Amino acid sequence: MTTRYRVEYALKTHRRDQFIEWVKGLLAVPFVLYSEPTGVFGDGTDVDQSAAEAHRRYAEIFRDVELMIDDHMSRQIDASFPSKLRMLVPTAGPFFTRLPLEAAFKYQDRKRYISSRRYVAPSFNDVRLVLNSAQIMAVTGGALQLATFDGDVTLYDDGESLEPDNPVVTRLLDLMKKNIKIGIVTAAGYTTADRYYGRLHGLLDAIAESTELDPVQKQNIVIMGGEDNYLFEYSQSSPHRLAPVPREQWLTPEMAAWGEADIAALLDVAEGALRDCVRTMNLPATIVRKDRAVGIIAVDPSIRIARESLEETVLVVQRILEASTLGFPMTNSAGMNNRKGSVSRARIPFCAFNGGRDVFVDIGDKSWGVTVCQQWFGAGPGRSIKGENTLHVGDQFLSAGANDFKARSVGTTAWIASPAETVELLDELAELMNKKLP
Repeated sequence: MTTRYRVEYALKTHRRDQFIEWVKGLLAVPFVLYSEPTGVFGDGTDVDQSAAEAHRRYAEIFRDVELMIDDHMSRQIDASFPSKLRMLVPTAGPFFTRLPLEAAFKYQDRKRYISSRRYVAPSFNDVRLVLNSAQIMAVTGGALQLATFDGDVTLYDDGESLEPDNPVVTRLLDLMKKNIKIGIVTAAGYTTADRYYGRLHGLLDAIAESTELDPVQKQNIVIMGGEDNYLFEYSQSSPHRLAPVPREQWLTPEMAAWGEADIAALLDVAEGALRDCVRTMNLPATIVRKDRAVGIIAVDPSIRIARESLEETVLVVQRILEASTLGFPMTNSAGMNNRKGSVSRARIPFCAFNGGRDVFVDIGDKSWGVTVCQQWFGAGPGRSIKGENTLHVGDQFLSAGANDFKARSVGTTAWIASPAETVELLDELAELMNKKLP
């Protein structure tokens, strides 16, 4: 049941995606025009006709948005004159590929019967899934070279592990058989291989035992922990199937310029802000400080801190760090173009996010983590895998307090809501890789 709490919470600006909300608004017009429940007591002819007309109008809208994205892509390199899409949706970021939205809508309409609904308008999830399908269509046909994944809520349930019977395991192995590189880019900031093995053992053991993957294909997976702070490569001989990669071997030139003293100073400011939040809101939480992160966790695992309190904490800490001379968050596409200059001013990128049960501030963010994967599999700077050949799959793409959001600036993305949706997405990808688009 939808409660008043959920309705009011969904109206908060930081819990909305402006582009999806804008598309939803466009679809509301034909829904209103064709939403009268005709034919309820008849033979159904009127309902079928209304569904066909609604389908036509929805498809036209998605086609119009598709053309606006084409125009946006032609102008996003030169920002001197904004695209129509940028004027209508100021937060619209970079697009790395064309999005066949009309074809994607038709595909999702066959699955979800969006056009046949008379009482429930096209929803946020409908638009999100259409965008996912469009992006999957865009990276098929040999374009996809690297697929990166979040961990919790994407590959496995929150706080759980990737077990051998998880259906996503066989799907990831199938990608590796197709010579697509895999990167698991997670916020979990472990410094040792055994901790990551504990979370990912189902996949890592399946790779080790596979007779269909050759030795080169088995090396086509890396684990990037702490957003962008710890890299592990596959190792057949290791008892934990992973071997740590020394930081100097994978840091990008920009990341290598981040000073250790500046990193420590930023974490000091973040820790102070977190302590203030714990005190002012009387949170049942304790501070956890790591070498590249600081956060709060519940003093008792059985306690769940209120969602509003976690998000208040994220926003407070983010604003304090933004106002300091130490850090800058990567919140949009423009920030990516300023990386070099920002680092030269000794400002350190950070990510403050709500993990569902905790809040953490990490050095860097997933845009850097995905960038490292692109560079690692692309054989070094200048030969990195490009954004249009990269797909990042995650569950946190809201504009604040969500760490997958930053990956939008370096590659294509798919926004899922559960591990089951990840399986459906990978099945859709496999299907489209083996046949022509509708």
